Amino acid sequence: MTADAHPGVHPQAIVDPGARLGEGVTVGPWTWIGPDVEIGDHTEVRSHVVINGPTRIGASNRIFQFASVGEECQDLKYGGEPTTLVIGDGNIIRESCTLHRGTVQDRGETRVGSNNLFMAYVHVAHDCMIGNNTILANCATLAGHVDVDDHAILGGGTMVHQFCHLGAHAMTAGGSIVLKDVPAFVMAGGQSAGAHGLNIEGLKRRGFSKSALHELRRAYRIVYREGLTLQQAIERLDQEFEGSDEVALFASTLRRAERGIVR
Repeated sequence: MTADAHPGVHPQAIVDPGARLGEGVTVGPWTWIGPDVEIGDHTEVRSHVVINGPTRIGASNRIFQFASVGEECQDLKYGGEPTTLVIGDGNIIRESCTLHRGTVQDRGETRVGSNNLFMAYVHVAHDCMIGNNTILANCATLAGHVDVDDHAILGGGTMVHQFCHLGAHAMTAGGSIVLKDVPAFVMAGGQSAGAHGLNIEGLKRRGFSKSALHELRRAYRIVYREGLTLQQAIERLDQEFEGSDEVALFASTLRRAERGIVR
């Protein structure tokens, strides 16, 4: 539906005629929505929000005041190319968050999955890829080209270096500075961040079995307690845990760790 015919747009909002709004979308006063923006059904955009495009936002998201969504990135190489931001469904984007579009030098898009919580002042830079069901607490900051997999949790004030990868179910302590990859299931903290065991409580809450937790503990010890190189540890995991989906996921994040892993 075009903006001028949309009943959910507050009369003091400015929505470009080139934007497309789904059914049940609401837009609060003093919000700006630019051209080439698509917003899915039943998404709520509060007051004083700025959304620029090309940006695609799915259904049932909630975007709070003073958020800046889909702005051009801060990379000095960016030259005005029509890169994109793609956001899934059911996300909560709280006050003063900034989510930027991608660059042609990398993926050309920044992508956010579904059912994520971005608390106040979170920054998601260009070319980041965020999965589903993640939580980025207040002031968490992702540099460019960072990947955050499903169910990861970043504590408040976490800062992640560009090109780092945080695996599924990983967790960082508040104030962490992450300079290397955090493997799946691992808790990390400190400046710079080191590994501090597995995210056992989080895994229990998500229904992981006792046997899966036992195997992950064994796998963690092989990687972090036996003095092996990363390649040697991966080979051990492949030999000793055939058939374990959880350890296979853990090992996959070790394989892709081009910057190395937190130690």
